[in-house]
Amino acid sequence: MVSATLTDLHAQVLDNLPIHATSAIQSYGVVLALTEPNLTLAQVSTNCLHLLGQSAQELLGQRLEDIFDTFQIDPLREKISRGDLDYVNPTKLWVRLAGDDYRVFDGVFHYTADGVLILELEPTDSVENISFLSFYHLAKVSIHKLRARGSLVDFCQTIVEEVQKLTGFDRVMLYRFDENNHGDVIAECKRPDLEPFLGLRYPESDIPQPARRLFIQNPIRIIPDVTAVPSQLYPSQNPLTEQSLDLTLSILRSPSPCHLEYLVNMGVGASLTISLIKDGALWGLIACHHLTPKHIPYELRKACEFLGRVVFADISAREDSEDYDYRMALNEVQFRLVDAMTLAPDFASGLAANPEDLLALTGSQGAAVVLGERVILCGQTPQEEQIKYLVQWLKTQPPRDVFFSQSLPQLYSDSLNFKDVASGVMAIAIAQRNYVLWFRPEVLQTVNWGGDPNQAYSAEQVGSEIRLSPRKSFELWKETVRLNSLPWQPVEVRAALELKKAIVNLILRQADELAQLAEDLQRSNADLKKFAYVASHDLQEPLNQVANYVQLLEMRYGDRLDEDASEFINFAVEGVSLMQTLIDDVLAYSKVDVQNAELALTESQKALDRALANLRRRVEANQAQITVDPLPTVLADETQLMQVFQNLIGNALKFRREAPPEIHIGAERLEDAWLFSVRDNGVGIDPQFFDRIFVIFQRLHTRDEYTGTGMGLAICKKIVEGHRGQIWLESEPGQGSTFFFTLPVGGPERERRRV
Repeated sequence: MVSATLTDLHAQVLDNLPIHATSAIQSYGVVLALTEPNLTLAQVSTNCLHLLGQSAQELLGQRLEDIFDTFQIDPLREKISRGDLDYVNPTKLWVRLAGDDYRVFDGVFHYTADGVLILELEPTDSVENISFLSFYHLAKVSIHKLRARGSLVDFCQTIVEEVQKLTGFDRVMLYRFDENNHGDVIAECKRPDLEPFLGLRYPESDIPQPARRLFIQNPIRIIPDVTAVPSQLYPSQNPLTEQSLDLTLSILRSPSPCHLEYLVNMGVGASLTISLIKDGALWGLIACHHLTPKHIPYELRKACEFLGRVVFADISAREDSEDYDYRMALNEVQFRLVDAMTLAPDFASGLAANPEDLLALTGSQGAAVVLGERVILCGQTPQEEQIKYLVQWLKTQPPRDVFFSQSLPQLYSDSLNFKDVASGVMAIAIAQRNYVLWFRPEVLQTVNWGGDPNQAYSAEQVGSEIRLSPRKSFELWKETVRLNSLPWQPVEVRAALELKKAIVNLILRQADELAQLAEDLQRSNADLKKFAYVASHDLQEPLNQVANYVQLLEMRYGDRLDEDASEFINFAVEGVSLMQTLIDDVLAYSKVDVQNAELALTESQKALDRALANLRRRVEANQAQITVDPLPTVLADETQLMQVFQNLIGNALKFRREAPPEIHIGAERLEDAWLFSVRDNGVGIDPQFFDRIFVIFQRLHTRDEYTGTGMGLAICKKIVEGHRGQIWLESEPGQGSTFFFTLPVGGPERERRRV
């Protein structure tokens, strides 16, 4: 593209041209630098002899009233002292030349940035200012015609036609600047014999950044004769500041030689430029060209400026209206997406369930939702692996609320591989691992340039400086633009930003709800623990009484009871004993506090040794053989880890076959966890019962076959999952069982959040 056609050095020269700090003015008028309060001339232009009848040397040190008569200056002096320049400009001033011969000027006062008062004088044929009514009627007909036009293109065409009528220039064009600051001619009114410029594009370098800044500060700019010899200021430096006079706001400031050469190369003899400014930025220009020198009086130029401001207010309104209609349509789409996300388990699922709305939100052909390692695609998109690499690259870019580019391959070379579906991309980041991306395919475009943009300027080394000269040819030059999608409209970028805000708000709300739920659950668990403790303690006493009195009944009246009565008493005693065991197990389960576990670096072997010490008698009674691999040091609660080993080994001793139990405890390192195993040669378990055995009070055998309440594995599951690990088993009936559980290397991340 053209932005790369100039070398970096040439572009730097263009962007730093000091075109405001010239010591020359256009010679059709006079510049006077004044000292206050006496309004004494401290600096003048050297053409004053021709226009004012006195040389620069003669004028220096004189007061304005010495040149223009006291009765002309006194009314101005008071207003100037109050800073009321808006009520002064423009003012009519006349100077006597010789005898009855005099010359009338339009006088305009302004202050420079460093506080120097300047008076600019332009010769005029009119002694009177245009009245407000005349000024209004001058623009009224044009404004009426403009507001009757429908489309923006027709509207702009009417503008150039009316300006051409007001000024009589040979050609009037309306430029609109695109996102790259290139100027597109969207309307033109010209002499029939001139070559049309309508539809041509002119590169950004035709109007460098210093010139753009001046166009904003000076909304109207005239060059009556591009071949006129400029006049210098005398002295060259202002005595008040001891620097060159700042002519930034000057009407008469001499154009840069480079710009004058550019106009000459175009065959232009005079120009008038009206700035179109929107939100403080240069939206476009109304450029008027004449083949021969042509001067437009100050007041007629102000009428054109007024017309430009009024009509551009309508242009802005029309653009805003079009944006508004589109924005309202996108708002409807956004509302539907937010509703879907609210009902879905997470925002990604809500977006994926509405692919048409997700694409319509930004006018895209493809979209992707990246949730960590999970990628959801809809429409025409790059491959999942390509999107993951793209997200990694996006993370390296400077943070932005919305990232967007219509030419991704110019920024990210890997995207050349999927330019057919994603030459344009827009992306919003949610947290650090989640993204929503939209894609647009490559669209080949033919751009008609007004001359070869690659030859916009030629460079010549002059001493230690580089002198740039503009191109001489403005013939049609066609360029096929590749690796670009259709541009993202500002309203689409805003829609993506609003969706990002909605997602973040939704996540924050869900986080608040989860936090409240966790708090309620913690409170409920605390209440349950209290209940379990109180219930077990209070139930033990009446159960003991029942057991004691039943046994006392058997002792005192045993000789009077028949065989059935004795059997019934035994049933009652066994029931009480089982009830007490169940209560003890519930109490043990409730005491497993994973939230307040004392985490520390724990030697797994020590936890296992404690478990084996508690099981020593059962191990000896079963003649069990127990082997152990080297065990690691982990971040865990030693007592709870001991409980896991004890319950798993205890089950291996309980559910044995006829052969003596053989139990092996092993451990191996995974990527981010330690994997423990407890393998036995016992009776085994049918796979259909794998999930059931970890539920409290779930048993696979009768109590006549094996004792116990079925609470041991439930306690193991609670402890392991409290450490953010997992527990499972592998087994076949008659082939023994192997229980596995993991413990994270870094310990449980209690504050982990799912986004």
